[in-house]
Amino acid sequence: MKIIEIKDRTTALIERLLKVWESSVKATHLFLSDDEISRIKQYVPQALNVVPILVVAENENGNPMGFMGIADEMLEMLFISNESRGQGIGKQLLQYGIENYSINELAVNEQNPFAKGFYEYMGFHVYKRTELDEQGNPYPLLYMKKD
Repeated sequence: MKIIEIKDRTTALIERLLKVWESSVKATHLFLSDDEISRIKQYVPQALNVVPILVVAENENGNPMGFMGIADEMLEMLFISNESRGQGIGKQLLQYGIENYSINELAVNEQNPFAKGFYEYMGFHVYKRTELDEQGNPYPLLYMKKD
């Protein structure tokens, strides 16, 4: 596996990352309906294009297995394809972000206990909870900071 920082965000790359995102969300965000996932998916390419720092984990064939987006020492997104889950890719990406970009904060869906547990394992703790997500939907968010 290779971790690379993306400078040139081509349409082809964004499409490949969108597939990783969808695979990840369908496996981990069980509280979302297929219609909700399809609706959210429309906004992902723009998010991938505007997040200040985009980092991708690639396999030996150069195919993305996961990615993260970072802004102002905050992890904005971290998604691992369902096929690549459980291999330590998320841990390696997050450690890279902590070491290189001083990630010390993130938000996670309360209804995604696997992700919350992962971030706690990585040294983050909940300091705030909201009833709604950033889009005003009824999906509580947990804001976490690094210990």
